[in-house]
Amino acid sequence: MFNFSQSSAGRERLPVLFVFVIFLAAIFGIAPDAFSHGMSDGEKHSIMEGGNLRYIWIGATHMLSGYDHLAFVFGIIFFLTKFKDIVKYITAFTIGHSITLIIATFNGVQINYFLIDAIIALSVCYIAFQNLDGFKKYLNIKAPNMMVMIFGLGLIHGLGLSTRLQQLPLNTDNLLMNIISFNVGIELGQIAALSLMLLVIAVFRKSRSFPIFSKVSNYFLILAGAYLFLMQAHGYQHTAHPEEFAVSEKSAERMAENKEAAQQPKWQDTIIVTIPAGSDIEYKLQLAKGASLKYLWQTDQGDLFFDFHGEPEGDTTGYFKSYQKNTKPHSSGSLTTEFAGTHGWYWKNSNSFPVTITLNIDGQYQRLDLGANSQESSSAKTVKSGSRMKVD
Repeated sequence: MFNFSQSSAGRERLPVLFVFVIFLAAIFGIAPDAFSHGMSDGEKHSIMEGGNLRYIWIGATHMLSGYDHLAFVFGIIFFLTKFKDIVKYITAFTIGHSITLIIATFNGVQINYFLIDAIIALSVCYIAFQNLDGFKKYLNIKAPNMMVMIFGLGLIHGLGLSTRLQQLPLNTDNLLMNIISFNVGIELGQIAALSLMLLVIAVFRKSRSFPIFSKVSNYFLILAGAYLFLMQAHGYQHTAHPEEFAVSEKSAERMAENKEAAQQPKWQDTIIVTIPAGSDIEYKLQLAKGASLKYLWQTDQGDLFFDFHGEPEGDTTGYFKSYQKNTKPHSSGSLTTEFAGTHGWYWKNSNSFPVTITLNIDGQYQRLDLGANSQESSSAKTVKSGSRMKVD
């Protein structure tokens, strides 16, 4: 047991440890709303509108806010003193998460993000436990090969990155380059964070208190990883079994829509609709009787009044059937049509600012925003998968 009050070395440890713990808390931001991978509406809009450089930028900023990834990297390098060892292990982690990020995103493979983040949180606990020589001290067994484990856990981290990236409406015409650009940004963000970590560790390694705060920091990582695991597991239970939890109607609705969005691997079309302040707009699709349609739309900011409805083909009375009418920033669902005709949304923006809608659709339909010939020529009725149309 350490006595901090009986020597100059002991007195030195208190401020050093205090600063070090503050550094860990600041870097890894262990807070309820800091769960790793979330992207703001602004990021979503910019990644849809921008080119590959924008994907690089968002990848870098996303990595720098990925607290579980940063904690894992911090654990990897903690006791590494040789540059070649740092490069070797970080490269194994980089190759691992790059493989699954690219392959999973390109093929639309998704996992519940709470579940994958819970597993990633356990990887933080694992790396800290191995740093403390826990396998030998507490389990009396030989620790698994470090290189193999880092590569394998890197594959899991890549699934987490991919799952969050797929929440965005990606450009399928340039999908691979978008994913690679995002991954390049991830690596640049990782290098920036790694540089700061190595600098701080190098400074503290010169202190006589290094053996103590090395233990403190790794125990801190275990506690932080366990905390993140419990929070993510709790979130997973809410999304997997919402009927078992007493949540508000609004929260249950949002979780159901998030679950449906996560289960939707690819959208046939993504349409960007911008509505000026105080204006309204309609977006319609032509559907045959018995045709199916799945949809998910959300705004970049603010609520909109909307009426999801259908109008029978050839009707001259003005009749229309409303399927859903509400005021909120998002909606999702499916429709099997009872009659042939036009089906779609009326949105009204009563806000004092413009609102941009991202509408994802999939099914058996004909888009009416592809030109006049699209209603006359059968060849024009075939919509290219992943195409986008911006309506202002």
